[in-house]
Amino acid sequence: MNFVYPFLVAFFLLPFEQKFLRLKETLPHWDKRLKYTRLIGFGLLGFQVVFSIKWLVPPIFFGLLAMSAVPAYLLRNETPKARLLLWMIGPFGIVYLMDNLAKYWTPKFYKSHEEIFDSATGMALLSMFVFALMARNQQKSFDKALNEERLKREQEEEANRILEAKKLDLESQVAERTAEILKQKEELQHALDNLKATQEQLIQSEKLASLGELTAGIAHEIQNPLNFVNNFSDVSVELLEELEEERKKEATERDTELEEEILNDLIQNLQKINHHGRRAASIVSGMLQHSRANTGKKEITDINVLADEYMRLSYHGLRAKDKSFNANMVTEFDPTMSKLEVIPQDLGRVFLNLINNAFYAVYQHSLRPEIAGSGYQPTVWVKTKRQPESVEICIEDNGMGIPDEVKSKIFQPFFTTKPTGQGTGLGLSLAYDIVTKGHGGTIELESTEGKGTKFIINLPIG
Repeated sequence: MNFVYPFLVAFFLLPFEQKFLRLKETLPHWDKRLKYTRLIGFGLLGFQVVFSIKWLVPPIFFGLLAMSAVPAYLLRNETPKARLLLWMIGPFGIVYLMDNLAKYWTPKFYKSHEEIFDSATGMALLSMFVFALMARNQQKSFDKALNEERLKREQEEEANRILEAKKLDLESQVAERTAEILKQKEELQHALDNLKATQEQLIQSEKLASLGELTAGIAHEIQNPLNFVNNFSDVSVELLEELEEERKKEATERDTELEEEILNDLIQNLQKINHHGRRAASIVSGMLQHSRANTGKKEITDINVLADEYMRLSYHGLRAKDKSFNANMVTEFDPTMSKLEVIPQDLGRVFLNLINNAFYAVYQHSLRPEIAGSGYQPTVWVKTKRQPESVEICIEDNGMGIPDEVKSKIFQPFFTTKPTGQGTGLGLSLAYDIVTKGHGGTIELESTEGKGTKFIINLPIG
């Protein structure tokens, strides 16, 4: 065999394969191996030329060819380019292997059929170049598609920039027009002050009432993440005290699993403190946008784990604020539940709001004179169940229930059944939006006054 063949493999085929299969990104370790293989191949070829060792050429050739075939074989199921490369290398190597075996093991047979072997090797070499041209054309087509995709993306970005500029311009015009309308309104209102004093008082009262509702809503929106920060901080202090007590014990008495669990809880609390602190900052810039777009990304989530986590967080958060608070927590999770693609932060917010309301309801119910001393056990249930085409999450309590006359208003923004200063009703309104608009599900209310309340959430599968 002529040393030209291994030289072509080392000089042409290996670097072509590295670039064609993009081995730096797909198989970086094999990219390095092919570089070293080329250097070793050139070195052995130089050694062969200097010392005229003819038997060294075939092993070099087949070694280089085998090394080039491995990455293509590893990527055969990921890209058609790898399969094309295998078709280019395989027949070429097999034909030359048969040629060499026949030449060295059956020289008489080889000489009598030398023309057939020469034709076969020539066809193999030709097919290799044909496949190389096909691979090159395929690479050009691929590069062209990438360029077209990049150009399309740039055009879309430019269109988005133009739309954003138009949006800002329209917002500016709307703001100016709004300012003009408000100014005209103030002028008209001032002109009517002396003529319609009674009517002015009524309008002023309505304005104050609306402003009060709006201010309460804004305070509620900002207070939510601040409450999370305070609650998780209080729970973290308790956990640190427990950890400190545990670490004061002798080494043989310390519960390392408890310490590890406390440390994990602390890490989670700090992450949530950071998350809700950032959320409070974002609310300041858009506090009046009740239907603001989700910024979270949907992830495959275990609903059972998520519900259990937020039930514990809710209970510990309420306990941190009021040590006298106690309630039974009961979970009935369906083990066959499928993991769903949801926004875990938003859905956790729904769970936390509903569970907080449930704990509040049972606590307030336990304070009633007719209930105190009756053996009443405040209890909150969280249940999950897999349905044929959906997942059902049920949050139930045995609290004071909701009167029939207010059930239809329960999901309206700023409507609340709590006393002044303890809630504005935004929680259930936002929970409704998250479930229905954000996840395409449903949320239903079942309640009997004096017996308890049940919220049923259904999220579609797939």
